[in-house]
Amino acid sequence: MISYYKKYAPYLFLLPAAIVLGIFFFIPFFDTVILSFKDYSSSIYNPTWTGISNYIYLMKSPEFYKVIFNTLIFLICAVPLLAIIPLILAIMVNQKIRGITIYKLLIYLPVIVSIVVAAIAFKWLYAQNGILNYIISTAGLSPIGWLTDPRFSLYSVIIVTVWKGIGYYMMIYLAALMSAPKDLYEACDVDGANFLQKHLTVSLPHLMPTLALVTTISSISALKVFAEIYVMTKGGPLNSSKTIVYYIYERAFENLDLGMASAASVILLCIVMVFSIINVVFFEGKKF
Repeated sequence: MISYYKKYAPYLFLLPAAIVLGIFFFIPFFDTVILSFKDYSSSIYNPTWTGISNYIYLMKSPEFYKVIFNTLIFLICAVPLLAIIPLILAIMVNQKIRGITIYKLLIYLPVIVSIVVAAIAFKWLYAQNGILNYIISTAGLSPIGWLTDPRFSLYSVIIVTVWKGIGYYMMIYLAALMSAPKDLYEACDVDGANFLQKHLTVSLPHLMPTLALVTTISSISALKVFAEIYVMTKGGPLNSSKTIVYYIYERAFENLDLGMASAASVILLCIVMVFSIINVVFFEGKKF
């Protein structure tokens, strides 16, 4: 009886998590896949089975390609900043400096602020008569349409995302730095290594798994960005800041086209999986 219990005990501990995943992930996922093969444009209560027509429509839609392009731009711009800047800050605040706790709190403070509140605050900063344009005008330059010019709207939102996430990822790096072997730093000091050499040879190799984690998390977050877009630009102007998650929201809740929204959601899942696999293989390929 004891051996029987030991054999199946691990599965009993995993059962609650499996139930939660089944209810909140697997069942909605398979339901979304089924919905993606239906057409809700004529009636939301009596959809018709259309097969892969929703996917064909998306593959031929210029708007969807624009949305994918915007999402990739968001990913390419935001992820390197969210991976590198917090890493540098974590190394800096890990030094023995008087009042360093205050710096940590100040850097982490944006994480505590609600993303909606942060987006509204930056929307005021970006306004035509906002603080940023006031500073620019005092320098004798013309005001910039941060959220109204298609050339700047997406990048203005990216700045908010980076500002909001720097403190969070810095804490992840900082936690990993605390487990770095102290004797290796002492050996670097004995060999006469400077500050940069010390961290390139000790800190950076030690933080590679954490860098992989941060890159993966920030990539997924960038691909799923929504709140900033919703509050600041509504995907405009001229779809210049519309990302795939906002496109899904627009299709599902404004147009009530659940089939098209579900098809776009499945495509988003595939994109997220591809980028996650690339990140894991790139950073931890030697472990496979």
